[in-house]
Amino acid sequence: MPTPDKQLSAEQSRRIADTIREEIARRRISRQSLAELSKLSLSTLEKVLGGRRPFTLATTVRLEQALGVSLRKTADAPPPIVPVNGDIAPDGLGAYSRRAAAWIEGAYVTIRPSFGDKDAIFAYRTEISWDETASSLVFHERERADAAYTQFGEVSVPNQSGHIYLVTNRHGQYRLITVACLAISGEMYGIITTLLAGRGKLLTPIAAPIAYVPIKMVESPTFGRISSDNANFAAYRAHLRRTIDEPFAMFLPG
Repeated sequence: MPTPDKQLSAEQSRRIADTIREEIARRRISRQSLAELSKLSLSTLEKVLGGRRPFTLATTVRLEQALGVSLRKTADAPPPIVPVNGDIAPDGLGAYSRRAAAWIEGAYVTIRPSFGDKDAIFAYRTEISWDETASSLVFHERERADAAYTQFGEVSVPNQSGHIYLVTNRHGQYRLITVACLAISGEMYGIITTLLAGRGKLLTPIAAPIAYVPIKMVESPTFGRISSDNANFAAYRAHLRRTIDEPFAMFLPG
């Protein structure tokens, strides 16, 4: 088994760098954002992309997890790290099996209120898939208008609560999404707890309803800030109202 610090070949490093540059351009994210998402220093990222340092297996795996794509596509690519738990998630995520949680996998239109415009809705794409290295479900956000705030993380599915948790942990700073899933249609409704970025370094805790709608259920999904003149506004708003009206999440008055 290759060691995490094993250096990849010059040719493979060049191909990985090309793929990463294409992903950065396609997603319109900065190198700084990618460095933060992959828990690498900007200096390290710049050096490997510029060919001044070869990629290592550990660096490549971090970038694959951040981007949600395979970067090792050549025949001489080292085999992936074998997960410790096989197809069973760690106890801290609910010890669920891959087979038992397969119904959650897929692409979703993610809908929540816009934090910057009380009359608008914010929508983006979220993909949930099984990660062999982490031995658990993971999620990656896509198509965010505010690409610098794109999130990814682990999915916890404990049997006791019947809820699903999408957890982001970046250097001890958490964002938590708690949802219930409709077993037949696949929508998920619940609450997001995060930090609202203000002026300068000001961050304010904020909670809001959130809905995940299987992308196959939306004929022509739109992303970004959705105003009332958007064709999907009424449908998106109905999903948010359902979150509160049924209720899948409760917001108590102060």
